[in-house]
Amino acid sequence: MNYPILKKGFSVYLKLEKGLSANTQTAYLHDVDLLFTFLEAEKNGIALTKVSQEDLRDFVGHIHKAGLGSWSQSRVVSGVKAFFKYLMVEHQIETNPAELLESPRLDRKLPEVLSMKEVENMIDAVDLSTPEGERNKAILETLYGCGLRVSELVNLKLSDLHFNEEIITVTGKGNKQRLVPIGAIARKQISIYREQVRIRLRPDKKFEDILFLNRHGRKMSRQMVFIIVRQLAEKAGIRKKISPHTFRHSFATHLVKCGADLRAVQELLGHVSITTTEIYTHLDTDDLRKAILRFHPRNTP
Repeated sequence: MNYPILKKGFSVYLKLEKGLSANTQTAYLHDVDLLFTFLEAEKNGIALTKVSQEDLRDFVGHIHKAGLGSWSQSRVVSGVKAFFKYLMVEHQIETNPAELLESPRLDRKLPEVLSMKEVENMIDAVDLSTPEGERNKAILETLYGCGLRVSELVNLKLSDLHFNEEIITVTGKGNKQRLVPIGAIARKQISIYREQVRIRLRPDKKFEDILFLNRHGRKMSRQMVFIIVRQLAEKAGIRKKISPHTFRHSFATHLVKCGADLRAVQELLGHVSITTTEIYTHLDTDDLRKAILRFHPRNTP
């Protein structure tokens, strides 16, 4: 098998058939490069048709010894699995040695989450005496009200807003679209921004349909949103490590905490796997303390 040709075909497969984002495509192609280099150096250049599950386990051990973290190792395993699945689809191999390949156990860190009061404090910290203030408030209300990724926020279009139906169209990873409900407060603030601030801007022709614009009429950068959020967190006296994604985590956590169905939250966030959403089922220490004090049968003297 000619590896460069297979790699090129794999790239097309990831883009057209799997619909993965450009970043994920690049990562997966890098993963199979790592595998091929390992097979050349440690397995005497064994043909891909001869690769066994044991060979792949040795590869996983190799990248572990190389110092890759568990998340990076897991990503590499995902890339390798996708590659061998592609080889099966193309009838290049008869059995899939990666089918039962296990990823390393991941240390699932709970994401930083804002309390509802902290969200309010950050929104209240916005200086509404400037045009950018009305925009920034609309940004925070949209991040928290809809649980968007920062990339989804900066690419949100005027044509994505369906306020009569109380929903917006969100384009997520892999250009997959989903419908997300948008509440009255976020709708009101977006409308204020559009009618009082955005209307005074002259959008660049390429960005006429983009909702959130900078002062030059162009699409805002991800970095600019990060700066806005961090400055407002500091102004609100919040010591936590805050980013735009913190609002997404808070959106999901507060929904689950208030009784929302996990599957519904999965759909709202655009998660492919329910296991990704399950991290939001955590309760904070105060919740656990109150539950034990209230319900445990051995707590009453």
